[in-house]
Formats: sequence, structure tokens, C-alpha cells
Amino acid sequence: MSLTVDDFDFPLPPELIAQHPAAERSGSRLLHVCGAELADRRFADLPTLLKAGDLLVFNDTRVIKARFFGVKDSGGRVEIMLERIVDATHAICQIRASKAPKPGSTLRLADAFTVKMTGRAGADGDFFALELVEAGDFWELAETYGKLPLPPYIEHPAEGADETRYQTVYAREPGAVAAPTAGLHFDEAMLATLRAQGVNTAFLTLHVGAGTYRPMRVEKIADHRMHSERFEIPAATAEAIAATRAAGGRVIAVGTTSLRALESAGNEDGTVRVGGAETDIFITPGYRFQVVDRLITNFHLPKSTLLMLVSAFAGYANIRAAYTHAVAERYRFFSYGDAMLLEKTDAI
Repeated sequence: MSLTVDDFDFPLPPELIAQHPAAERSGSRLLHVCGAELADRRFADLPTLLKAGDLLVFNDTRVIKARFFGVKDSGGRVEIMLERIVDATHAICQIRASKAPKPGSTLRLADAFTVKMTGRAGADGDFFALELVEAGDFWELAETYGKLPLPPYIEHPAEGADETRYQTVYAREPGAVAAPTAGLHFDEAMLATLRAQGVNTAFLTLHVGAGTYRPMRVEKIADHRMHSERFEIPAATAEAIAATRAAGGRVIAVGTTSLRALESAGNEDGTVRVGGAETDIFITPGYRFQVVDRLITNFHLPKSTLLMLVSAFAGYANIRAAYTHAVAERYRFFSYGDAMLLEKTDAI
């Protein structure tokens, strides 16, 4: 298919963008998309849609406090969003300021510590490289002085409730600056119910970067370059996927981040390679999936790479119809919104 970014646009009333999570994690709605068939359900119904021997693969990344406010050495105000902490004294970030700082300039953040901007970073030079000027540790400084980085379409500043609800209940590996939001719907009670009925679980880690919110600046999707993210697949997860394949079970990715990691590490026989790697995989209609059979995900932004990914997975026309239905039925969109269960299709 020769598709453009505009082919992934859709009208979304602003009031459907969820500003707060559902009262209970599993209290959201669930749209089941099976080819051209759509079924309106509750997320609490998920166990009835799975069977013993299925494998849910979760992303256990934990969101760090990645947003900082400060001043340039010229006195101008600046906002920093960490993209990635490289090591204790180096990080990559986005910078919002009236004028971008020059390499070698310093920034005073949270009136607590100073960093030097050493140059541009990222495939397109959209990010900035930072280095601590004084002794310290970026991980500790983020936890002490940083702010929780809610998505740009959530209009309120991070509140106490967000500290809990913008993390999955199984988050354990710090490093993300955006939550793997499909996992936000799972609570401990649901996980226990799934285990009791023989649904297996496995974990991987992909640290979601701020690049996930970057708008596409090209017309033809083939011209887009994806940002890179780090992921790690443990041996236990690879073994669980192989065992599920051998037994005829289904591999279900919880979130597009889990899917991207699994497909990046996938083999032709549906198994995955163990270990860590970088991925800049860009999944668009026509892609042939090797590992994932079903996908649990939220609703995605118009013209976004993630909307292209789900269109590749469930079929372009099917996703168009599903999103039209979701808007008509007043589903809640984006990070704090409702969920979808997608069945893989070979239709483009």
C-alpha cells in the first residue's frame, strides 16, 4: 500500500481525550476487534476472551520523574524532558525554550543541579545530550527533583493520584518517560484471576522514550525515521514463548511496546532471541508479524506511528471502522482511556 500520513487521520472530539483514569484500573471499556466484527465489552471481561495456555507478555518498565524546569545561563527559562538516562552522568533529552541552548552552555535545573548541553543527539538531531557539571547521579536527581512526565495531551499537572495510576502494578525496571499504557488496565485481582484459569504471564523491558509523542514530519510514511528505544528480553520470557508456540497457545502482547520488542527480537518460527538490543522498528500495513497473535492496546493519536502499527496488525480498513465506532460510542482515548483487544489479520 502506498499510504501517506493523512491516511491515518481521523476526527476526534477533544472531550473524548481522557484526562483522568477510570475509577478502577479494570473499570475501563474494551473494544474487541476481530476482523470486521466489533464487540463492545468491559475490560473486566478480558479473562473470558482468553484461554488456558495463552501467554500475556507485559512490559515491566517503570516511569521515572523525567520532567525538569530550570534556567539557561543566559537567564531564560527552560523545560527539560529526559528521553533516556545513558549513565549516571549523561542523559539525552528534549528541550523546550524560547531559543535552543548552544553546545557548551549550562542549564540550572530545579534550582538544585547544573548540566551542560554538549550537542545534538538522535537520528534526526531532535534531542540534546546532557552532562552533569557537578558530582551526582541522574537517576537519583530525577527521583528527587524531577516531575512525573504526563503526556502532552493531559492538561493537568501531575497529581498525587498520577504517581500511582500512571504506573502499571507490575512496574519494576526504571527508565521510561512514558507509561506502557495498555498495562494500566490490569490490577492484582485480574492478574490473579488470569493465573487461576491457566493464562500464563511473561515480562520484558522496553523503556519508552519521549520520542513516542513526536509528530511525523513527512508526507509519505516510507520517509519517516523512527526513534530508537532500548529493550531486554529475559531467557524465561523467550522460553515461555517457545513453550506456548509448541503447545498451540497464543502469544498476546500487552501494549505496542511489548509488541515492538517481541517483533524486533523475533525469529521466523515465532520464537524470540534472548538479550538486550536497540529497536527502531517501524511497523506499517504490509508488515508480516512473526511472534504476536493478539494485541491489547489503547486508542492512539491521529497520524501517529502507533495507529499505523495497529492498522498493520488488525487491518487498515478494520481499524478505520473500529475508530469510527469508538468515536460514535464515546470511548475514552489515549493514555488514560479505554482499551482494545485486536486479533491479527492477514488483510492489509
